[in-house]
Amino acid sequence: MNHGIKTIAVLGAGAIGAYLLYGFQDTYGENLWVIAEGDRGRRLKEEGLIINGIPYHPPVRTPDEARGVDLLFVCLKYGALRKALPDIRRVVGENTTVISLMNGVDSEEIISQVIPKKQIIHALIRIASERRDNRVVFPLPKEHMGIIYGLPERKAGLTGMDEMDEADRSSRLAAVRECLNHSKLISHESDDIIKEIWLKFALNIGNNIPQAILSAGVGIYEDSHHALFIKNALREEVILLADSMGIDIHIAEQFTGPGNTGCAKSARYSTLQDLDEKRPTEIDMFCKTVMRLAEEKGISVPYNTFAYHLIKALEEKNEGRFDY
Repeated sequence: MNHGIKTIAVLGAGAIGAYLLYGFQDTYGENLWVIAEGDRGRRLKEEGLIINGIPYHPPVRTPDEARGVDLLFVCLKYGALRKALPDIRRVVGENTTVISLMNGVDSEEIISQVIPKKQIIHALIRIASERRDNRVVFPLPKEHMGIIYGLPERKAGLTGMDEMDEADRSSRLAAVRECLNHSKLISHESDDIIKEIWLKFALNIGNNIPQAILSAGVGIYEDSHHALFIKNALREEVILLADSMGIDIHIAEQFTGPGNTGCAKSARYSTLQDLDEKRPTEIDMFCKTVMRLAEEKGISVPYNTFAYHLIKALEEKNEGRFDY
């Protein structure tokens, strides 16, 4: 059982993928790949990425060429994940470890439809970034940010694993720990990673959605008690849902103050960035997932339901459906 990491691949060379390229370039060099093919692969080969003003030209591999990579990071937009499952299946070999750095709470579950759960290390990332075409800008994260990773406890729903699977997961975790510790990335190992993922989920929904609807920087939570009310109402519904699943994220109360974003008042989070660029948002990953899970638990989530339909209507507006 050897899970030493000699090669790394990134699926999704957007804002998060760019942070990984920045962090691993010095230690992995030509063994750090971006997975892409077709027009996307051609553009990456020709143009590369400009990360914080510095050009990067990482090796580009097709899924078949990357087959058996030691560590695969999945950094896709939520709407692209299910379409990419065949590519993930093509890339992942028996010894490949997979880490999803996507937002939301169910990307690992979706990925496990095509690979064994024991090969997945749960994780999240906290970093402020912005992407425009092939240019990505992010401030280097502070110590409390970066990548947070760990192994879920058995109670978190990882059924069907025997002792050999658990030993395999522990070996993979140790290899990931060593890999991250020798990179420029800021990372933290968590002993309750599911709680961490849900905490970010609650904060993400509260912070992302109201400013996207209002098309205003994050300063609205300081300057408008109405915006702050909406933010807290959305977040409280996620906390209630997590409670129903045995996940206590009431610590989120510590992060609800209007001045706790750590960003400039003009900062625009990912959902608003998508609307600004007329891209599809990840609202299905946010409010639609809350609606789906709440229905399963018999919980009412009116604020998330309303916000979901508002963002969907704004997407339709961007598509030109209301040009009259």
